[in-house]
Amino acid sequence: MSDLKVIEVKQSIFENNDKDADLLRSQLKEEHTFLLNLMSSPGAGKTTTLLALADKLKDRIKWGVMEADIDSAVDAEAMRDAGVPSIQIHTGGMCHLDADMTRQGLKEFDRKDLELVILENVGNLVCPAEFDTGAVKNMTILSVPEGHDKPLKYPLMYETCDLLVINKMDVIEYFDFDREKAAGYAKQRNQDIEILFISAKTGEGMDELADWIVKNVNEWIQPCSR
Repeated sequence: MSDLKVIEVKQSIFENNDKDADLLRSQLKEEHTFLLNLMSSPGAGKTTTLLALADKLKDRIKWGVMEADIDSAVDAEAMRDAGVPSIQIHTGGMCHLDADMTRQGLKEFDRKDLELVILENVGNLVCPAEFDTGAVKNMTILSVPEGHDKPLKYPLMYETCDLLVINKMDVIEYFDFDREKAAGYAKQRNQDIEILFISAKTGEGMDELADWIVKNVNEWIQPCSR
């Protein structure tokens, strides 16, 4: 058994999660830590994208990952093996994290000088979008095999996200996926959403994604510096 830290979080006792999330964001601002909430359906490529970011963010920003799953520590172990500080959060059957559950994980995470913590939320297009985790920004991944109509079927996910990353562009020729329709449907749900097209496998678009992350982290922690 590995020595990877696994955190068992409990459901929040706070009735007003939105207020608690705002409080957590304020605390993170004081600590000069940027929290990015990453959501998607299972298999869209969340962990693969984070692994592809390992080299892109190296020497640019100090970051770590909190992996949230109902069980197992596979993803956290993969990130740790890639040299990224990681912990595993078990949700005890819950299909999402809320602000207090996120706080519990952060308290146990040895953040030290980390400027960025990415929360890889439980794979689900419904529940995670309903609960504010206290993150500064929300990001969702839509993979080509899922189809371009997902923003029509799961509106809240796209309404609550600041960045949509469309992944697996390397296989677009094998699927009936229209990138313009996908972008248009997402904009119908959220006119302010930013959209990037990537392939975590080939590296397409990964520089642009890394730049987006670094820019937003720097804006959050400025004018404070470590």
